[in-house]
Amino acid sequence: MDAPLAFRRQLLDAIPRLRRYARSLVFDSHGADDLVQTTLERALAHWHQFDQRRDILLWAVSIAHNAFMDDRRREKRQPALDAYESYDDRADELPAPGVDIGLRIDLLAALRRLPVEQREPLLLVSLEQLSYADCAQALGIPIGTVMSRVSRGRAALRELLDGKPPRSTSGLRRVV
Repeated sequence: MDAPLAFRRQLLDAIPRLRRYARSLVFDSHGADDLVQTTLERALAHWHQFDQRRDILLWAVSIAHNAFMDDRRREKRQPALDAYESYDDRADELPAPGVDIGLRIDLLAALRRLPVEQREPLLLVSLEQLSYADCAQALGIPIGTVMSRVSRGRAALRELLDGKPPRSTSGLRRVV
């Protein structure tokens, strides 16, 4: 049975925010598009499990989170065949007038260094403006864990952007 039209409309409306979240999580437009496609496929396949009282974005983000974690586990088991970083097709685009491209590059580099466990809740709370409770629900973790990860992520991000080595380097990824 196909998903009802109202469900499809809600899902379509959530795509821009879902893609923005995937883009900031994966750092690669092709990988983000793949994650969004996987999320949409899973959502459409399991539309009957969606509770209409819930926000569809939260439901989609939790599907995206699970798909992302599945990919991370798969990558750990299978070494990458391609040694080159994937080419981001948007890297050649000119920035909008008034955009500080240097700050944007610094921010992306700092976000890349955060462990995904801090980056995910930080992006959902800061960028997507989800409440701590909604973020906890989407990621399937306790609200206190969200709060501490967001706090540690903000502190580490602030230190990285100030050019200081973070006080706690545990969990930070080394970018070469």
